[in-house]
Amino acid sequence: MKIRRLFLVCALLLAPAALRAWDHDGHRLVNQLALSALPSDFPAFARDAAAAERIAFLANVPDRWRNVDPWLKNSGSSWTDHFCDIEQLNDAGLDPRTVSSLRYEFALAFASGRAAHADKFPALNPARNTDHTSEWPGFSPWAMTEWFQKLRSGFSYLKAFEDVGGTPEEIANAKADIIYAMGVIGHYVGDAAQPLHTTVHHNGWIGRNPNGYTTWPRFHSWIDGGFMAKAKITAADFKGRTKPAETFVLGNREDGRDLFFVIAMDYLIAQNQLVEPLYKLDKAGLLARDDQPVAPEGRAFIEGQFLTAGQMLARVWVTAWQTAPVDTYLRTQLAKRQAPPAK
Repeated sequence: MKIRRLFLVCALLLAPAALRAWDHDGHRLVNQLALSALPSDFPAFARDAAAAERIAFLANVPDRWRNVDPWLKNSGSSWTDHFCDIEQLNDAGLDPRTVSSLRYEFALAFASGRAAHADKFPALNPARNTDHTSEWPGFSPWAMTEWFQKLRSGFSYLKAFEDVGGTPEEIANAKADIIYAMGVIGHYVGDAAQPLHTTVHHNGWIGRNPNGYTTWPRFHSWIDGGFMAKAKITAADFKGRTKPAETFVLGNREDGRDLFFVIAMDYLIAQNQLVEPLYKLDKAGLLARDDQPVAPEGRAFIEGQFLTAGQMLARVWVTAWQTAPVDTYLRTQLAKRQAPPAK
């Protein structure tokens, strides 16, 4: 039995760490906190008990997509939409605060910059890059922006169906689409609040390490869920700690970039600035690893990131609802149903 336990421990330590932000319970928690931060006038259909449970369940869907090996596990956007390593943008000669909000335009710029600054990027290991995703820094802000626009669209066509004679079935389906988008975008907003999803140091510190930060390859997994489980963090710990979400101000930018993308990127950059403070907490023994007790400083940091994600997500939902455009095409088509038949 002792040999069996030793084997299992070694297997866990040697297995490559899966790059997931927050475990199952953590992602549920982010969506639940966002629900608790919704203002009282947010559409009621998304706040009843059944919808709340559905939204919490959907928080983990983007990770479940990756259970089909090899086609979705570590392939394409099913993998790269979960993170964005800010340092790689800088190494490619790009400024994270000015990159294009268009996914493919950015991809072209990054590929060009990576080629021009090849000395700043480690050689790729073909055996560990069979899905050809290691060439990319990750597309988290683009994923958040795309899902935000899908959610705005949902609110737009729901309003059209409600105002211009949509059937009960059409209205119910439009509401279901909104709930789905609310749940799924919560995963990406939650991912970005885990600082290790914004950095090349996601599985322990790599490269030059003058401060002696941990190089433990399971560090990411510990932050995702190990600390939460040991500290027994639950939704009850956040009761009364969220506040009603406000709408982001959207408008036109002189540089033509999508303003929500700028908001999403700024959010990611802010979390990236917490990477080193997180490693410092670990170095000080405040993240409850091994036999360390759960320290107030470590608990405050992790709980703070959950609150940050929940509040951000609530603002995303409210902004999508408040800024949904008028679906003129659908309204025109629905109006034709109301017109009397031609004689």
